[in-house]
Amino acid sequence: GASQIRRAHELGVTPYELLTVASMIEREAQTSHDRPLIAAVIYNRLHQGMPLGIDATIYYAVELQRGIATDTNELTEAELHIDSPYNTRTHTGLPPTPISNPGLASIEAAAHPAHVSYLYYVAAADGCGEQAFSTSEAAFERNEAAYRAAVQANGGRPPTCKRK
Repeated sequence: GASQIRRAHELGVTPYELLTVASMIEREAQTSHDRPLIAAVIYNRLHQGMPLGIDATIYYAVELQRGIATDTNELTEAELHIDSPYNTRTHTGLPPTPISNPGLASIEAAAHPAHVSYLYYVAAADGCGEQAFSTSEAAFERNEAAYRAAVQANGGRPPTCKRK
């Protein structure tokens, strides 16, 4: 709508690019709380010229290559280096197109990112769907190590949420 188009221009992106950001949020966020935070990470990294490093875009590239609808396996080392314009670990900027059909919540998050300086996130080790956000690579690496340890402790599967 008109308000999202106006916000896109205020954020320095086109409406189509805002939709592309929203599509990544749609595939990455498991909680409503995380959507504007993920949006902030995307815009912060774009403004700094950093690769986005969004795994959902790599899954999309793998899905396109294999002709499958959804890949739920852990990404392999080879897949992390897939030669594709959707590989946001090896290419800077946004992928060429949206990677999903975002819902209104993701579009709103893309239009109204949180005002935080986060540059990194990884799935939180508790397995409850939230992401662990950080401003430094060192903190990100600690969060990532905690998640990997939780996966290992759960027999190689993502950790199971124990909250009631």
